[in-house]
Amino acid sequence: MSAALMHGQLTQAPPMPWTRMWHNSQALVVSVALHSAVVAFLVLGWSMEQSLPEPTPSTLKTRLVMLPAEPVVAPVAPEPVPVVEVKPEVVKPKVDPQIQARKLEQAVLARKRVEAQKQAQAEQREAAQVEAQRQQTMAEQARIAAADNARRAQQAAAAADVRQYLPISKQAPDYPQRALDKGIEGDCTVEYSVTPQGKVDNPKVVGNCHPAFIRPSLVAAATFRYQPRLVDGQPVTVPGVRNTFHYKIQ
Repeated sequence: MSAALMHGQLTQAPPMPWTRMWHNSQALVVSVALHSAVVAFLVLGWSMEQSLPEPTPSTLKTRLVMLPAEPVVAPVAPEPVPVVEVKPEVVKPKVDPQIQARKLEQAVLARKRVEAQKQAQAEQREAAQVEAQRQQTMAEQARIAAADNARRAQQAAAAADVRQYLPISKQAPDYPQRALDKGIEGDCTVEYSVTPQGKVDNPKVVGNCHPAFIRPSLVAAATFRYQPRLVDGQPVTVPGVRNTFHYKIQ
């Protein structure tokens, strides 16, 4: 700066001697003031750096405090609010007595008609049951009459057959000694055919027969003799003739 000032002064026209001295003194004072200010600033900054204390680290202290637990209070259910049922007031309509009497009369007539229909239906069912019973009775009587007629016809035919092949001789079978010793009784039926000569052909036991009575029954049936059956004057064979032997201890 001093050089600049001096250089500026040198470029100007040469001043007067007293003026030159004044200017030089001013420049010197300004230069000294500037240097003094710089030195003072430097010294002051250094002293401030030396005097400032070192920063101490800040610490945070914590403390654990235990608070007492709050008691748990059970929720209290609200009391039920009573419900008051308000019944609406029923206003009965006014009924005309004549209309009421007409309705009652119609109801009575309808009930009488229903009862009459029920009675008619019951009578119809009863009549149908009586007719069904009558038909069933008539059918049963017809069946009985038909069975009776058939039995009579069979008996008549059997009588005619018997008259045509009447037995001439029949010999009773011998009672088995084994059955006598054991006290066995019973019946035994033998079926056979009667030949034109009146003899027994192919005898066999039918139905239930004790084994002890089979042989004596067959032997006795083989000895039977019959009067031959005549058809148009000629003797013929009669099949399916049966004879039952009764074995009883007396």
